[in-house]
Amino acid sequence: MLDLGLRRTEVAHLRLDDVDWEAGTLHFHAKGKRIDILPLPDTAGAAIMDYLRNGRPQTTRRELFVRHRPPSNAPADLDIIRNAVRYAAQRCGLERRIRGTHILRHTVACRMVQRRRPDSRRIADLLRHRSLNTTTIYAKIDLAGLSRVAMPWPGGRHERRRHTQHTD
Repeated sequence: MLDLGLRRTEVAHLRLDDVDWEAGTLHFHAKGKRIDILPLPDTAGAAIMDYLRNGRPQTTRRELFVRHRPPSNAPADLDIIRNAVRYAAQRCGLERRIRGTHILRHTVACRMVQRRRPDSRRIADLLRHRSLNTTTIYAKIDLAGLSRVAMPWPGGRHERRRHTQHTD
């Protein structure tokens, strides 16, 4: 979810056939009944492979993620996806900051901005937004990074303090 900015519904509906290992892509059912294809990052591919080899219970289901508790042989639903993220956040001590899955989409956009790639169109494409206005909600400005390179505002608080010290 974090590597690709996927929505929990997109993750819940992933099927085994949606991972194209040879092409290194992931096909998924996006909003509006679209099927989108994104490159599968190495870290996400390795995590999926590890899950398939070591974590996925024996099942006849074609969904990628399945229930680990009864009712067995059932696909993971939206609540299971959300709870998996919540439990992971809890294990990391982040339960107060991460309450659901949507924060991961915000994190993807913010990371792109922080990596000095604030092209809104690229962020919108990755998050599959139809409107750039929606993307601006996700891609918050890196204020800490901006403050390191910004010049003091003329007549601003620091400017006045400096001027006052010289006149005393």
